[in-house]
Amino acid sequence: MQKTFIRYTFAIMTAAVFLIFIINCLFTMHNLNTQQYNTFYAKSKQVIHTLENNKMELSMLKKNLDEDYLTRARAAAYVLDRQKEVSMDVEQMQYLAELLNVDELHLIDENGIIISASVSEYVGFDMDSHMQTREFLSILESEDEDAFLIQEAQPNAAEGRVMQYVGVARIGQKGVVQVGFKPTRQMEAQSRNTYEYIFSKFPTDVGEELFAVHHTTGEILGHSAGIEQDFSMEYCQLDKLLECRDGAYKRGEDGRWMYVFVQEYNDILICAALPFDSLLNKLLENVFSTLLYLLTIEAIVILLLNYLVKRKVVDGIHHIMQNLSDITNGNLDTKVTVGGNREFESLSNGINTMVKSIVSISNRLSAIIDISGIPLAAFEYELGVDHVFVTSGLRTLLDLQDQEAEALYRDSKQFGAYIEEITAKPMEGEVCIYQIDESKYVRIHMSQSQEKHLGVVIDASRDILEKKRILYENTHDPLTGLYKYPHFKQLATEKIQNMADRSVCAVVMMDLDFFKTVNDTYGHDVGDRYLQSFANVLQSMPEEHFLTARRAGDEFCMMLFGCEDASQVKELLQEFYEILEEQRVAFSAEHAGKIKVSSGFVLVKKTTDSVEELLNHADEALYYVKRNNRGNYGEYGT
Repeated sequence: MQKTFIRYTFAIMTAAVFLIFIINCLFTMHNLNTQQYNTFYAKSKQVIHTLENNKMELSMLKKNLDEDYLTRARAAAYVLDRQKEVSMDVEQMQYLAELLNVDELHLIDENGIIISASVSEYVGFDMDSHMQTREFLSILESEDEDAFLIQEAQPNAAEGRVMQYVGVARIGQKGVVQVGFKPTRQMEAQSRNTYEYIFSKFPTDVGEELFAVHHTTGEILGHSAGIEQDFSMEYCQLDKLLECRDGAYKRGEDGRWMYVFVQEYNDILICAALPFDSLLNKLLENVFSTLLYLLTIEAIVILLLNYLVKRKVVDGIHHIMQNLSDITNGNLDTKVTVGGNREFESLSNGINTMVKSIVSISNRLSAIIDISGIPLAAFEYELGVDHVFVTSGLRTLLDLQDQEAEALYRDSKQFGAYIEEITAKPMEGEVCIYQIDESKYVRIHMSQSQEKHLGVVIDASRDILEKKRILYENTHDPLTGLYKYPHFKQLATEKIQNMADRSVCAVVMMDLDFFKTVNDTYGHDVGDRYLQSFANVLQSMPEEHFLTARRAGDEFCMMLFGCEDASQVKELLQEFYEILEEQRVAFSAEHAGKIKVSSGFVLVKKTTDSVEELLNHADEALYYVKRNNRGNYGEYGT
């Protein structure tokens, strides 16, 4: 009862603390949203005010410059109309341009041709040849003696340089005087009126963004971090931004929330955004002290209650929990003995009775398996529990030493890793069969859940060894240990099918020379030894290139594979003959001899021919060698 009282008291106090904390968070968050709205509203107004001022400043600057440029153009016309000799001299035109403080000075005749200029390359240029220069022909067409044209800054026709040109009509004759200026001051003023420049002048919080969006198209016109980035996030879309006039939360990059505010200005939306994380950090800073005070009060109350019940309740519970932990970890001999009150004594007796029952069930299960005589064992282990439950036969089936088995049974994690290591390598072609050593195989059936792992282990050695024996007898010649002819053809077919495009292999047929003489002279036992000695040479060749078999009697065949070209095939075949040359067979106590064999081979690249056809070709080559060059090898078709 006391324990229940403490638990519920703790739950109620904790719930009260967090309720107060949540209410405080909501209230503080509302205030932060309002404060952020006011901040963004003030910034947007400042941005709009800056845009208006810059626009007015740029307009006044353009007006003043246009008037100044027009005055200089008319001054140039005045000089040129009174000093005829200047108009044809480039150096004097350059000198006059410097006096008037202009970058270029051109004189255009009544046909629209530049007849004199401060830039020699421009002399002879036809003003009608380009859209930028063609505008000044309107001065020639006008009857007004004061006609003029002030062009906006743009790339010029000759070199593509950004220039501003002003043209005025000549006095007393048809023609145009044109002056050009590098629009440095206008471009500097325009750069100060860009959104990036204006946004850079405003202080921002960490992660805060300022950007401008076209009210109709949704195009991002400027951003405080530059516009060379991805604006596919929800909070950058026009339809979502129109919902943020009073401030709203929208999805940003990686799905995180952003607080977004929008202020309309003409056809532009001035927008500001701040990650919710930043607001959350401000929230945590504001409410942390409140939470700390509440938790401190709760901790003091809980400590007082804990002190009051410790001597009567907590100490006894800790002792029982320690005993239960020992039992859970496999120490089933542990006795729970906790006194002090009747409830603890009854609980201790119940736990001890339960442990005895578990031990009894385990012993009975092991006895039943042993009586059955079946080579079978079982195990069970749980994550977080040290001890592993096993039946008595598991140690023998897994071929474990006593000390090794005891160490595994005491550590479920280590035991699980050992079982996983075994089951990670199942036998090919078998279901749930695993090799323990060269002569022992077991079948393991597992049943797993999140917590428990159950397994049954059955001895499968007899069945597997019998299968291996039958397979070996079906595929290997009993006298020589080489592959039988049918199995050889199957393996050779697979290797040809799996050949790389540029690789080469060879099929070889072989026949022992004078074998009948050996049999007739020394007997069949010596003949068998003669065959076995030859088979030993075949088996000694590297497996990565040689596949060997006995066809029948004194006939053998092999396949040379994994070769890069025909020369490598012949090198391997020559190496085989050199090794064979060193082989000696004892015919009797007094006589010994070499093994002689004739061979015919056919080279194979990527082919649709069957192995049977290739062997027939090799056979033809063999017969030719037997008739003409016995004891050597020859290639089919040569």
